[in-house]
Amino acid sequence: MKRILVTGGAGFVGSHLCERLLNEGNEVICLDNYFTGSKRNIEHLMDSHYFELVRHDVTNPYMVEVDEIYNLACPASPVHYQYNPIKTIKTSVMGAINMLGLAKRVGAKILQASTSEVYGDPAVHPQPETYWGNVNPIGLRSCYDEGKRCAETLFMDYHIQNDVKIKIIRIFNTYGPNMNPNDGRVVSNFIVQALKGEDITIFGDGKQTRSFQYVDDLIEGTVRMMNSREGFVGPVNIGNPHEFTMLELANKVIGLTNSKSKLIHLPLPQDDPLQRQPIIELAKKELNNWSPKVELEEGLTKTISYFDTLLTN
Repeated sequence: MKRILVTGGAGFVGSHLCERLLNEGNEVICLDNYFTGSKRNIEHLMDSHYFELVRHDVTNPYMVEVDEIYNLACPASPVHYQYNPIKTIKTSVMGAINMLGLAKRVGAKILQASTSEVYGDPAVHPQPETYWGNVNPIGLRSCYDEGKRCAETLFMDYHIQNDVKIKIIRIFNTYGPNMNPNDGRVVSNFIVQALKGEDITIFGDGKQTRSFQYVDDLIEGTVRMMNSREGFVGPVNIGNPHEFTMLELANKVIGLTNSKSKLIHLPLPQDDPLQRQPIIELAKKELNNWSPKVELEEGLTKTISYFDTLLTN
């Protein structure tokens, strides 16, 4: 049994990770300040004697004896991270410093949940880990993009200077149950609008692409990364290399929900990337041939069922 700390553990991805780690027989400490996380996501874990829920903000130091740390804490959707951009970048940077300091003191291995947003609006397509990105440092999305880039720098510096055992993953678009219905992400937006019979809002011409990964595939890749060979620190892309346009996604959601929603087009937001697709050869090589298993239709069906229950209760 390992004692594992998950920051942002009541969030969309964090709640699934807490459940996975608990089911594997570990003791799990879930740290969250509920800015975007929700107790609803982890309430079914509360009966376990090996699960502990702590209300705490990672911008403040936290002391605990643990074997591993998964650092997931940070608002991850434009609606939430642009609501308080200073808080967002403080969460990424100060949160990384505090968790790395903890890992250094107790000798824990620590994983950073970074993001495909470090690639910005990419001039290279698809994106390998060796690409340095095309990020606007003073744009509306900078608080998140640059915060995550700085966190990666901090992780590498703590590793090089202090020999902290680190792992870095870059998460591409992920969807599934426990998403916040108001997070402004494209999958949750389309599903909620379709279920309510509202117009589905598409930014731009809808031909921009994303690669959608079901949350179970992300969790599998994340856990494999934490358990990967000692010399491998990353960063490594964790995402689905199959590309879809926004129009394709919207029509798929309308079909699966039997919705009468119509498509309407709005202007493209500032710095919104036109393409996003991971190269995952490194993950296949280093993470026991990891690759996404859940097809888009199967994942969307499960996610639609979740939101349907949520909206009717």
